[in-house]
Amino acid sequence: MEYMVNIPIHLLMIAIFPPLLLGVINRTKAFFAGRNGAPTLQPYHDIIRLWQKGSVFSPTTSVIFRAGPVLTIAAIVAAALMMPLGNHPAPISFNGDMILFAYLLGLARFFTIAAALDTGSSFEGMGGAREATFACLAEPALFFSLVVLARISRSISLTGMLNDFPPTIWFGSGAALLLMVGALFILLLAENCRIPFDDPNTHLELTMIHEVMVLDHSGPALAAILYGASLKLLLFGALFIHITVPFRSGSFLLDWCAFTGAMILLAIIVGVVESTMARLKLTRVPQLLIAACILSAFAMLLVMRQTS
Repeated sequence: MEYMVNIPIHLLMIAIFPPLLLGVINRTKAFFAGRNGAPTLQPYHDIIRLWQKGSVFSPTTSVIFRAGPVLTIAAIVAAALMMPLGNHPAPISFNGDMILFAYLLGLARFFTIAAALDTGSSFEGMGGAREATFACLAEPALFFSLVVLARISRSISLTGMLNDFPPTIWFGSGAALLLMVGALFILLLAENCRIPFDDPNTHLELTMIHEVMVLDHSGPALAAILYGASLKLLLFGALFIHITVPFRSGSFLLDWCAFTGAMILLAIIVGVVESTMARLKLTRVPQLLIAACILSAFAMLLVMRQTS
């Protein structure tokens, strides 16, 4: 019975909750800037408004440009169905789904880059090249972190490694987990195009990474991109929360409330980071991503040494 209730809640979380995280981040940044800022629910309004508008397509684009946002959101939603939320099993779970999860996120990135290149714009091509370059440094850190979790939990399924993550593991593998948490937080900021890696609010083509790739999108396609970005933030946030706050209450409703509160707190932390840090120079971004790879690699070595 509880499993049948958790699945609809999981689907509702995927469909409704992600834009709220962007609203919380923007409100936090407005507070630190000493201004009122947009309402917390502004991302919902933006997505609905864009969905009601028409789309404008350049004659130089092909079906790749039109299909890019659709395939991107489809890949991210499929990945979201494999990520356990609220300490409950994911709707889709099987051995090895952690590898498919990482590849689906990579596939979503590929479709976004392909759509950007299809415009023939040098600026969007520049953004796609930067995105692909940084992804080559970010994805190894994600795989190393998943290997650490698989080694600790003796499972290669996301549900198996995260849903049964006991807090007592921190006593035996605290050093490795601390290194992995640092790497995952860096990945969360990098993969979601947040400061110090990218500024989602800038519109200077020479400094943008993700935003420059979607300059030609409009209407429902842009709405899908905004929603996909917020959903991706939820996925990386859920992975981070499962490890740092392994809360178990015994009540599935309390677990869902605790997860929701932890995600909102994480969004506030991201807003604080963006308010207190400046965007890094492009030459510094690879150095920080390499540091994340090193942290996760050392965590993997420590765990393998402890469990061998």
